[in-house]
Amino acid sequence: MKRSSVSYLDNLCRPLICLAFPALITTPVLAHQVQVSGDVAATFHIEPNHNPKVGEPAQAWFTLTRRGGQLLPLAQCNCQLAVYFVPRAKNAVPLMKPALKATNTEQYKQIPGTEITFNKAGAYELELTGAPKAGASFKPFKLTYTVTASGSKTATATDHH
Repeated sequence: MKRSSVSYLDNLCRPLICLAFPALITTPVLAHQVQVSGDVAATFHIEPNHNPKVGEPAQAWFTLTRRGGQLLPLAQCNCQLAVYFVPRAKNAVPLMKPALKATNTEQYKQIPGTEITFNKAGAYELELTGAPKAGASFKPFKLTYTVTASGSKTATATDHH
């Protein structure tokens, strides 16, 4: 009897796996990366679809939220962005520190954003740090994201501000 129930399950599950597996391998990965530091979470996105192209301006933005989901606008955060090559040396100096400006994107308003042009193909680390401005209450944070620029130019990254 055990043998027939295993066979029954096998016959039932095999078609389901055959149907589900192609869907799993063709489903796109979400382009937003979420990280948490202290009581702040940040959703990071860079255009186009987390695949910046060498020599083309890429819009990067960070949706900051406090514990509980309350939006943290740039006006309440002394945020800084630094861009490094990967691998990053222990005492590396940032390639640039692009100025962040209040950006409106998707359904989010007044979030930190900037435009970055990567002039060399390869991996970069974006480090976002923040501390509360007067009247805001959250713990200082530091978050890092890795981005890969595709293309073949050989200069360094530049910002547009």
